[in-house]
Amino acid sequence: MAKNDRRRLAEVSGLASDRALLGRASTAERVADILRDRITEGFFPPGARLSEESIGGALGVSRNTLREAFRLLTHERLLEHRLNRGVFVRVVTVEDLDDIFRVRMIVESAALRGLGQGPYAPEAGEGIEAIDAAVQAGEEAAAARAWADLSTANLRFHQAIVALVGSPRTDELMRGVLAELRLVFHVMDDPQRFYAPYLVRNRQIADTLLAGDAAAAERLLLAYLEDSRGQLSGAYAQRIKEG
Repeated sequence: MAKNDRRRLAEVSGLASDRALLGRASTAERVADILRDRITEGFFPPGARLSEESIGGALGVSRNTLREAFRLLTHERLLEHRLNRGVFVRVVTVEDLDDIFRVRMIVESAALRGLGQGPYAPEAGEGIEAIDAAVQAGEEAAAARAWADLSTANLRFHQAIVALVGSPRTDELMRGVLAELRLVFHVMDDPQRFYAPYLVRNRQIADTLLAGDAAAAERLLLAYLEDSRGQLSGAYAQRIKEG
């Protein structure tokens, strides 16, 4: 056997010891997906301690798998490990909140700027229809006074804006940013106050895009995000101060 062939065989053989990690990693990712949804829905509120024993027992997974899921969510800034105390849902700081909005302004405005001037390609047109559908869902939720559904519709509106880029990596970035933002809203616990006033502005942005004027929609969006940041940051800082 040639020297290069022997080296390749040795490299592949070394992967055999990693085989067990495949199933565990896949399970850990699925557990992380479940916990991420529960956290963003408020089932585990900011500051809550996550019990390995109770969660592992409920999901029927090993402690190692659960710890790997915790590690993934810690990397996403949804959880934090406190020495000798355990794993907790993060409480977002005011500085975190301001940074979240900085990222949103960069990413969301770039998504609209990338459209250029209409008429748009079919793919972009479908993306704009998704934005409009999210606004419609928000309007229906507001009419029904279903404020939690309005919150979800609003986040889908912003996710749909970023989806215009057509980049899975950007979509993943936005998913993490909005998941962190939801931690803030769980502390505020008043979705009507912080979402309902912006529904009209969502509609204005969607209609402007439907009319083919992405530049105007970007200006509206930047003003929207700056107003939202100012309102939410001030109220959140006060809430954190009050404990």
